[in-house]
Amino acid sequence: MSIVVQKYGGSSVADVHRIQDVARRIARTAEAGHQLAVVVSAMGNTTTELIELARSISPEPDRRELDMLVSVGERISMALLAMALRDLGIPAKSLTGSQAGILTDDAHGDARVVEVRPERVQAVLDRGEVAIIAGFQGVSLRREVTTLGRGGSDTTAIAMAAALGAEWCEICSDVDGVFSADPRVVDGARKLSSLTLDDALALARGGAKVLHEDAVRLARDAGVEVRAVATAGPGSGSRIASDKPLIARSVGVTGDAQLVKLRFGAVSRVEAMAAVVAAGGRMRRQVGELFYVDTRNVHGGSLRGVHPSVVFDGPAAMVTAVSSGLGQEFEWVHRGTDAILEGGVWVMQSGADGDCAWWEVPPASVQKAVDLVHQALVEPSAHS
Repeated sequence: MSIVVQKYGGSSVADVHRIQDVARRIARTAEAGHQLAVVVSAMGNTTTELIELARSISPEPDRRELDMLVSVGERISMALLAMALRDLGIPAKSLTGSQAGILTDDAHGDARVVEVRPERVQAVLDRGEVAIIAGFQGVSLRREVTTLGRGGSDTTAIAMAAALGAEWCEICSDVDGVFSADPRVVDGARKLSSLTLDDALALARGGAKVLHEDAVRLARDAGVEVRAVATAGPGSGSRIASDKPLIARSVGVTGDAQLVKLRFGAVSRVEAMAAVVAAGGRMRRQVGELFYVDTRNVHGGSLRGVHPSVVFDGPAAMVTAVSSGLGQEFEWVHRGTDAILEGGVWVMQSGADGDCAWWEVPPASVQKAVDLVHQALVEPSAHS
């Protein structure tokens, strides 16, 4: 029997009724003849609520203790889903990240998967049971509970799919696949039936929310086919794989307003950069002496004071367009620039390389700029 890994996000398991719907969906996949490993996120906004609870006790909660606290959310989901499946007559067993063999480094709050030992999961599958795995969490080599950062359940699913040799990994959410822009904010967004893992990675790094950056990178490196689909279905979803898509050109546009601009002093520069990364910051782009840093996973949300050599240069937002070879097609890049400027949005910096073009815009205008670039680059290609 082929192995399939499915991942269900927080919105898919937000309440009891949705958990029961997910259980029925899993049952249909199992009845189709697949062995199933299922990764679940915490219910709804549980993780956010737990972080707020921690900060009501301590303004700067210890990262180790915070990991111990927030890891509870996924354990609730996995146990409830296993119960729901058993009530449908589908044997299932829930496993924490550590029980499933997810080994990580020691970076609390933003740990990286270093190894997966799937023997216990494989044993569950071999007994004809569905393995329900808590996403977003693992255990370090020092036997400490760790979490993988926001979106880490995607990483759990991809890592497990690679370790099990799964036929594919299905990422189930409230959106039926990957779109040319966020369909909730861009009316003209259209679904991409297929795209490469390289393009998906570039979109994730640019701020797209459908897939998590670490997960896509792992899928690319391990050769895992990913299918992004809607939990509620039915829908065709998007296939994300190493081979080139069937359509001649697919362009995706995304925006990210959770960036800051930093400069580093000449003294202790390497040490200062390490301090930013240790605090949860992710380097996104360098332009001269200026660094754009993603702050989504920064403990406390701020990098101020993280190191004496770090100079805060203000908040930032960036629009990124992704397509095969786009960074070398300067006509397309300038078309995007002209669209933003003609739409009344200030372009502060811009650039292009490889498969990407990008524009820094004021944070308050990022969604408008995404829409303008989408109109200029995506919508004409839909009719060409």
